[in-house]
Amino acid sequence: MHTPSPSRRTVMALAAASWLPVQARSRAAWPTRDGQAPLVIAHRGASGYLPEHTLAAYELAVRMGADCIEPDLHLTRDGQLVAMHDATLDRTTDAATRFPARNGGWHVADFSLEEIRTLAMRPQGTARLAHAGFKPSAAQPLRVPTLEEIVLLLRRLEAEGARPIGLYPEAKQGGPRLASHLLNVLSAAGYVGSDKVFIQSFDVDTVRNLKRRQDAMGLAYRLVLLNGSANRLLAMDLARVAGFASGVGVNIRGDGMSRSFIEMAHAAGLTVHGYTFNEARPAAALPEYRKFMGWGMDGVFSNYPDLALQARAVESRLL
Repeated sequence: MHTPSPSRRTVMALAAASWLPVQARSRAAWPTRDGQAPLVIAHRGASGYLPEHTLAAYELAVRMGADCIEPDLHLTRDGQLVAMHDATLDRTTDAATRFPARNGGWHVADFSLEEIRTLAMRPQGTARLAHAGFKPSAAQPLRVPTLEEIVLLLRRLEAEGARPIGLYPEAKQGGPRLASHLLNVLSAAGYVGSDKVFIQSFDVDTVRNLKRRQDAMGLAYRLVLLNGSANRLLAMDLARVAGFASGVGVNIRGDGMSRSFIEMAHAAGLTVHGYTFNEARPAAALPEYRKFMGWGMDGVFSNYPDLALQARAVESRLL
């Protein structure tokens, strides 16, 4: 089912309101851990509208006003970090029609960056190859980008919009090698503080490894442990998690997700970001966002960042 795109006037009005820092938009204390408005994190970019993990999807999310964009990262055969959710290429690209299978499939790790650059993206769900009223400014906006290309895009958009844009990568399969490369790229790009970068992973060992490595490098990125179940995080002991992470990312429909879980995480010193808000219909989406924001959720991963921003604006007026 195709979801009608918001009007250009709506998108531009939201973007204009959102260029101000989140702190400046907050008129009263939110129930978040720091009392500031919850972050709107563009899940794989504005992936409800354009092909996920493309420069076009990231740029659209930023122009809509998202606070952060989220690239999932995998290593290519030649050791380059590329944005791709799956460990394989065939769901979101035309790899299966361009190359024969290798080692039984089309794994990112079996292809070089040069080969991956030739692939065309395949939109998923409600996404399309174009979005009404939006023209991407990046070269090859609908190809698989590297982390370095994503950083360059954000730097340019920051300069144009005079506002900070958060980068929220997820370390996928790749172990210590991926972790080291990720930290090196971020450090070389000038991300040396913790104000604009979150790094997330579902793997406890990966988050612990990132903590050790970034401490040794003098870096202080905010590390987030992902889990589909709030109950499983409780069983791990939130105080112990806070020893190596600054936050948790939790499935909004998983076991144990509640206001009380968010309050317990906050008491342990952890922020809570929820995934994934994927409702395309505003009438259903806005109440869902507002419920979790009212519970004190610190950030929302959304495929439709414009809807998350609308909900945040409504909730802000009621504070």
